[in-house]
Amino acid sequence: MSARRPYPSDLSDARWELIEPVLAARRFERRGGALDFGRPPEHDLREIMNAILYVDRTGVQWRYLPHDFPPRETVYGYFAKWAKEDVFAQLNGLLRELVRRREARNAEPSACVIDAQSVKTSTNVPVSSQGVDAGKKIVGRKRSIVIDTIGLLLAVLVTGADVRDSTAGTRLLDRVAADHPRIRKVWVDGGYRQHLVEHAATLGIDMEISARTPGTRGFTPIPKRWAVERTYGWLMFHRRLARDHETLPTRSEAMIQLAMTDLMARRLTGEATISWRNPPSQDQTPFSG
Repeated sequence: MSARRPYPSDLSDARWELIEPVLAARRFERRGGALDFGRPPEHDLREIMNAILYVDRTGVQWRYLPHDFPPRETVYGYFAKWAKEDVFAQLNGLLRELVRRREARNAEPSACVIDAQSVKTSTNVPVSSQGVDAGKKIVGRKRSIVIDTIGLLLAVLVTGADVRDSTAGTRLLDRVAADHPRIRKVWVDGGYRQHLVEHAATLGIDMEISARTPGTRGFTPIPKRWAVERTYGWLMFHRRLARDHETLPTRSEAMIQLAMTDLMARRLTGEATISWRNPPSQDQTPFSG
């Protein structure tokens, strides 16, 4: 890695050790398994990943990437290829298993939570991939995520904001049932329709619709479902996610997977996620703000 001044978003040696094998293996595969002949790679994988994390963490546009990183065309090219090849999903799955084992849990969860979040889009996002969430009065996209009971990402789907929660939920349930066969319980909110409960039953999953107690005033955490709100809070440490800037929904999904990968890597190495509210300290917990 070049001797430039580090940015707060840069990977530490410990975090790089966690993700480097996946990226190195993918580069090896793309070069046909031949690393000892031909033109050597011009840019260091760690610096490329640092640049992608810089964009995700700060929200800066690709064209404003600092000049001490590799060229933005190279960085964005790697990001696009890794998103297309599900590299960020692979990293997310690997680190999730490590976190769950660290906390004395089975590597595969048996229960999950589904929720959706509508967000506005930037001006470069194609109109064809947007929609209007009439209930929340938002023109943009909808992020539907599935998490385990400790808040770690299992699956994500980005659609136009006009897509019904139950429609996106059906696709996510099918994906979760295929990728995580131990899942037997899922919690959702009142925005998901009864037919989704029936669809979950056909997959062998018990779906429970959690709702606020009638007459409740003010903010009251809903049992089991509060974990997904906390996950959204964790993800918002990455300012790129404050609004959807990605041209393709699949790249929006990659940015979310990357943010969760960053959070879990910090959790595994005991490094705090730094924010303006709390200066970094040795006793700060990995997911604190």
